[in-house]
Amino acid sequence: MDAPPAGSEQILERAAARRAAKGLNYAGEVTPAEAWALHHERGARIVDVRSRFEHQYIGRVPGSALIEWRFWPGSVPNPDFLAELRQQCQSDDIVLLLCRSAARSHSAAMAAAEAGFTQVFNILEGFEGELNSRQQRGDTGWRKAGLPWIQD
Repeated sequence: MDAPPAGSEQILERAAARRAAKGLNYAGEVTPAEAWALHHERGARIVDVRSRFEHQYIGRVPGSALIEWRFWPGSVPNPDFLAELRQQCQSDDIVLLLCRSAARSHSAAMAAAEAGFTQVFNILEGFEGELNSRQQRGDTGWRKAGLPWIQD
């Protein structure tokens, strides 16, 4: 795991280093704790790209926007994703994308960068993290990090 968040400049530097190491086309990757720090220190927008179902029933980050990358059921792509993102964020805003395990948010970040978003970041580990050896989630991610979340 990375060092705990410091100031926003150090967080952005680490995110850029992850970008370079992985050859990403978007601004970089941040840990959940770094994302929360950027949200507070820089007013970064947290955009949840999970399905409405996940957002409502599994939990969500307070103050996050929901823009579905794919619709449930069926994992149908949202043809209006970029238009909806443009309605919520400016192309030079710091935008932090969150999904369940960082896979959909990675794809959404690539698309956003290709569409001209210059400060879009993927939140590593996602909201619930990857599946573990027992085929369960929750060993990593936003909730495991103890960051604020709510559930209806």
